[in-house]
Amino acid sequence: MGVKTAGQHNDRVRNGGVSFWWQQVGLPVPTDRLDGDARCDVAIVGGGLTGLWTAFYLHEADPTLDIRVVEAEFAGFGASGRNGGWLSSELAGSATTYAAVAGEDGVARLRAALRGTVDEVIDVAAREGVEADIVRSGVLYVARSRAQAQRLGGELDAEQVAQRIRVAGAVSGRFDPDCARVQPARLVSGVARVVRERGVRIHEDTRAVRVEPGVVVTERGTLRAPVVLRCLEGFTAGLAGHRRDWLPMNSAIVVTEPLTPGQWDAIGWAGEELLGDEAHAYCYAQRTADGRIALGGRGVPYRFGSRTDIQGRTQDWTVESLRSTLTTLFPSLRGIALDHAWCGVLGVPRDWSASVAYDPATGLGHAGGYVGSGLTATNLAGRTLRDLVLGHDTDLTRLPWTGHRVRRWEPEPLRWLGVHALYRLYRAADRREDAGLARTSRVARVADRVAGR
Repeated sequence: MGVKTAGQHNDRVRNGGVSFWWQQVGLPVPTDRLDGDARCDVAIVGGGLTGLWTAFYLHEADPTLDIRVVEAEFAGFGASGRNGGWLSSELAGSATTYAAVAGEDGVARLRAALRGTVDEVIDVAAREGVEADIVRSGVLYVARSRAQAQRLGGELDAEQVAQRIRVAGAVSGRFDPDCARVQPARLVSGVARVVRERGVRIHEDTRAVRVEPGVVVTERGTLRAPVVLRCLEGFTAGLAGHRRDWLPMNSAIVVTEPLTPGQWDAIGWAGEELLGDEAHAYCYAQRTADGRIALGGRGVPYRFGSRTDIQGRTQDWTVESLRSTLTTLFPSLRGIALDHAWCGVLGVPRDWSASVAYDPATGLGHAGGYVGSGLTATNLAGRTLRDLVLGHDTDLTRLPWTGHRVRRWEPEPLRWLGVHALYRLYRAADRREDAGLARTSRVARVADRVAGR
């Protein structure tokens, strides 16, 4: 028998397969492919939660509409079925950016709308029989250095943090009750089922290659509609003419084997609250319904030419980096096996702020650019697109992200060089702060300016 040396692990981590969440549910077989040219009232490009929620609310408002969704793989293949399962009220973008357009009142209205959307998603799921392991448990943010504590402004001291979750090195924390734990694939597959039952057609395995007023050109035919809505998030770059609109930023997740009761007792994570930190290269985690820890963070931040992953596969070193993060937070779990690793892409606009827009003159609209805070924002965006398409002037259509415009990303190789340099700066800032710096590192402030945050 061989001897396991430092840095080696006995577990064989499944890598890719779209995501652990989809492996739990079972990968769907694409159905209802577009067969030649067709017409409808509303064509939605992208079968993730933005597109599905938009279809759901448009049909609810006007059941006579012929609504079709075109999806390159299957509904929920992208970030909607791969994310960390945080149904949170986090702002999808920069408060400073939104305030420049709509003032502090506009930012407050957007925050309030997102808080209300957490309950909206929970209520719709309950009403429509969508079982997605949803628990409105809140999220615990922890600071593990003095600089992180300064940014967090938390009201919990180290002892109070430990009463919830014993995170090694935690110096302070903040608890936000407006967050729910979710199994992402169960949620998106449930919403897809509901819209199909209402008569919305989801043309899976139907890749859109070009969008223009009144037309969606796919590899299987052309779909014509007076209203065309682009809801591709991190996959927007794959559409002709949109390569530089939003950056497909990578995020990766690992999930452990089920923990034993003794292991849970050792880390004190008795509730279902989510867990995040205040590092620049931050991590996020949940206690899953079947007793595992799913923990995510940045791996390779960006692939040259805005390329995306293959079936969610991530780099081996990213898996080991996340393993290290897990055992740094919870030293007692050193040696625990990881069962699965995967990654996905999220859409990042040049100013790191989401947008929802519709032009009645062309019939073109879009929503996305959630910079990693999209699980709740997709629902709010879907309701906002509904109101914009139907021509309703509502509180939603007056939110500061409505009609938000931003310049495009730089061409290659500047885009690749800039993003990779950016994350090297953030990691360097984290190292300085971990070494005892009492305030946010100047290196991170430089990175923020380069990023356009």
